[in-house]
Amino acid sequence: MKRYMLLCLLWWVSCAIQAQVDEVNHPKREFRGAWMQVVNGQYKGLPTDSVKRKLRNELDLLREAGINAVIFQVRPEADALYNSRLEPWSRHLTGKQGQMPRPYWDPMEFMIDECHKRGMEFHAWVNPYRAKTSLSVTLDSLHVYNIHPEWFVTYGNQLYFDPGLPESRHHICMVVSDIVLRYDVDGIHMDDYFYPYPIAGLSFPDDGSFRRYGKGFDSRDDWRRHNVNLLIEQLHDTIGSIKPWVKFGVSPFGIYRNQSSDPLGSRTSGLQNYDDLYADVLLWARNGWVDYLIPQIYWEIGHPVADYDTLVRWWALHSENRPLFIGQSVQNTVEHADPDNPHVNQLPRKMALQRSFQSIKGSCQWYAGAVVQNMGRYRDALMTGYHKYPALPPVFDFIDNTPPRKVRKVKDVWTSDGPVLFWTPPKYKDEMDRAVLYVVYRFAHKEKVDLDNPSHIVAVTRDTFYPLPYGDGKTKYRYVVTALDRLHNESKGVKKTVRL
Repeated sequence: MKRYMLLCLLWWVSCAIQAQVDEVNHPKREFRGAWMQVVNGQYKGLPTDSVKRKLRNELDLLREAGINAVIFQVRPEADALYNSRLEPWSRHLTGKQGQMPRPYWDPMEFMIDECHKRGMEFHAWVNPYRAKTSLSVTLDSLHVYNIHPEWFVTYGNQLYFDPGLPESRHHICMVVSDIVLRYDVDGIHMDDYFYPYPIAGLSFPDDGSFRRYGKGFDSRDDWRRHNVNLLIEQLHDTIGSIKPWVKFGVSPFGIYRNQSSDPLGSRTSGLQNYDDLYADVLLWARNGWVDYLIPQIYWEIGHPVADYDTLVRWWALHSENRPLFIGQSVQNTVEHADPDNPHVNQLPRKMALQRSFQSIKGSCQWYAGAVVQNMGRYRDALMTGYHKYPALPPVFDFIDNTPPRKVRKVKDVWTSDGPVLFWTPPKYKDEMDRAVLYVVYRFAHKEKVDLDNPSHIVAVTRDTFYPLPYGDGKTKYRYVVTALDRLHNESKGVKKTVRL
């Protein structure tokens, strides 16, 4: 009897360990994002149909690679890749700022629809302060600079809103408010461009605004950080007051502070968010002004100034209880070998490190095009290994943790296209409770139903039906359908046994 009990105990421990291994290798909840930039000119001046075809193809390839969130650049230079009420059409779309695309289309609206069709989130990527990436750029007559030039400063070869002016913050908040009000975005996103990256020997020209608004601060650096803090707090409050389910995230430069500046900083020696870009990222997370962080840790393991391993471990310990995703450089990862195995690139080791921390909830790929192009077989590795099974985005339970009700009237119907599983959306009281996505699981007839195992997910869809694969009609399967709300809280499942 003791031997039997010991064997049972060993079997149970073995199953528990295997379950933990599977959960690490194939988590059901994981942010799998990709940044889609526009400033590299890949869409500029192309015919509308060509751009749409290109974008659809890219989204299909990203979805096949397991990407579940797209961060799409919609405002690179105080302009718009959407029908803005406040700023002109972007030159990165039509080739000339202020020129409406012909035939008319709205790229952000198009991308939202296409992402949602594929079960992917859409985050609108907004660059806050930048107005010109080069002084040679010609601005449209309706660009805000030509209306209020006193709000702007020139630094190096670029033009910026002066972050020290309340008018600058007000305009940026109005832009974001307009997006959130009129578009069904899942998130608003900002990257690392706050105060500009410093130019050696050149001071940022904010003497005038510092004289007007800098009284009471011990240093200009503190005042500059205060200006960015005000913008972040106001943006968070603006977004939440309009649509509380829309997330606000930031992807800061990968180093917060070096230990030489702060004993709590990382063992690095590069440029710093806090000191050089005036971005007090940890304060934003601590105060709940951002809903997620994606530090851009684009270096390799072993980098002498900014070691990837060191920075991932530092951020995992300092995310201030906000969802943390790691910003990955596809090119850097595939071009550098594992220090312990020169025949393998760094992707396996980076993914193992990322998934070893409970505080890290996923990653985001820089850039989407590198994944689409399968640079260094990166996309293949995601498809066959790290993203082998679908993953649902993490739940943002500090915003909302109440799941929707169960779906209703699940039934299989034989149609002219074969058998189809249908269901009816659950009832809801308000928008936060409304089901917007459905997850379909498939199990063998007598197999234990385990909704924590993503290998059983066959669809994540906005449709209320799922075409069933038909065989000889003699094999029984059990399907389970759950509902997801806007923040991916998952309802209880409803089962249906079918013979296929």
